[in-house]
Amino acid sequence: MSSRPPAEQRLSDLARLRRVKDRIDREYAQPLDVEALARGANMSAGHLSRQFRLAYGESPYGYLMTRRIERAMALLRRGDLSVTEVCFAVGCSSLGTFSTRFTELVGMPPSVYRRKAASATDGMPSCVAKQVTRPVRNREAPAPEPHIA
Repeated sequence: MSSRPPAEQRLSDLARLRRVKDRIDREYAQPLDVEALARGANMSAGHLSRQFRLAYGESPYGYLMTRRIERAMALLRRGDLSVTEVCFAVGCSSLGTFSTRFTELVGMPPSVYRRKAASATDGMPSCVAKQVTRPVRNREAPAPEPHIA
């Protein structure tokens, strides 16, 4: 237990959580895990995970994967890299995990996204394309409505 007053401890924790979030934003393509992030913030992995979820609405791992998928979407829109190359470029080591998480967040597999997105953002400034194509956060992509003929 800390000797600091609770409000001061909370502010200190929030500052450390922000540094963890900033590190994920900067180093998303590097091998990061919750243990390494927690060590860097002088917290236990469990405490970091609980506090990060309270502060940002998702786990550190979930946030990291969302960052990786956002970057993957941008690379796939360019159209000059294969899905496998994009997977490894954003720091994922498993094509299966990457494809599954991509599909959960975006609502379609990366190969389909690559085909559709290349033409969907033609002529659109990259800053606008990034906002329009941002993956869904804190929930899975909505299931398509059933089509009844």
